[in-house]
Amino acid sequence: MRQGKFLETLGGTRFATPPIWLMRQAGRYLPEYRAVRATTRSFLDFCYTPDKAVEVTLQPIRRFGLDAAIIFSDILVVPDALGQKVWFEEGEGPKLEALTDPVQFGQLSRARLPDRLAPVYDAIRLTRAALPDDTALLGFAGAPFTLACYMIEGGSSRDFAKVKGWAYAHPESFALLIDLLVEAVVDHLTNQIEAGADAVQLFDSWAGVLPEEQLFSWSLDPLVRIAHAVRSRHPRTPIIAFPRAVGPAALMYRRPDAFAALSLDTGIGAHWAARELQPHICVQGNLDPLMLVAGGAAMEREATRILDKLAHGSFVFNLGHGVVPQTPPDHVAHLVDIVRNWKPSLS
Repeated sequence: MRQGKFLETLGGTRFATPPIWLMRQAGRYLPEYRAVRATTRSFLDFCYTPDKAVEVTLQPIRRFGLDAAIIFSDILVVPDALGQKVWFEEGEGPKLEALTDPVQFGQLSRARLPDRLAPVYDAIRLTRAALPDDTALLGFAGAPFTLACYMIEGGSSRDFAKVKGWAYAHPESFALLIDLLVEAVVDHLTNQIEAGADAVQLFDSWAGVLPEEQLFSWSLDPLVRIAHAVRSRHPRTPIIAFPRAVGPAALMYRRPDAFAALSLDTGIGAHWAARELQPHICVQGNLDPLMLVAGGAAMEREATRILDKLAHGSFVFNLGHGVVPQTPPDHVAHLVDIVRNWKPSLS
């Protein structure tokens, strides 16, 4: 099995300074990314063009020497592969031909997934071959509830009224959609691992909109089912869960039988995480992405505070969400320097 600081940390080894990678580290904040993006007609075409996906995956590794790369793709390639129409409007984000009736589920099929997503797996093979041996490569997928949100809402939403209304009023049919997505995500993660991904992350970006009972049913339970299925095939591949904005309900996700690490959003306090989560599971996070935009002394203080709270245990430094487009690349370089040169305070 491949080693390196990131993978060894997920396996329980503690280093003097933690590994660091950043969600959305390949993106619009880098001029070299924008140059490649300008050569591609659409965002989905970008995701499905292996040589371009490889290039932008490697760009932040070349610039910053991060401990892990994450393959350039998108969570919505899964609905696309299942047969739902997906596109991206410039300046507006993702759009989908919304599901409005359970009858439409019959038009979705996992059978298309391997061929439709073959370019993603090709990109992973090529990226893994190009990366240094001690730099891990992450694959990823959206969690079933988050995918269902996009598929039923037809894009992002302020109140998630359509998806919650469907889940509350028709739980049986909603469960069928979740079951289909569990199977599709297992397929997608397994294919990524077999193509060369060293670890995978599950993004449940909209988990925080659910109340407690539904959070268990529609977020945690599907994630655990996916993790157990993937681990039955690839027991040594670490799986990171990222249930965003769930607050203290993060306690439900400290499941070492399923996950190697739990990624924390900005709303989780580092002191609380050190006390309640870290004794049970490796944690990852959770600098505010806008603190990375601000940079300077404010960023240094906040990054150091997080390190002082969490770097004494099993910990991967990351953001509480993804790098935003207005981030100065120099601030990313400064953050990496802060993490790599951190020393425990004597107080």
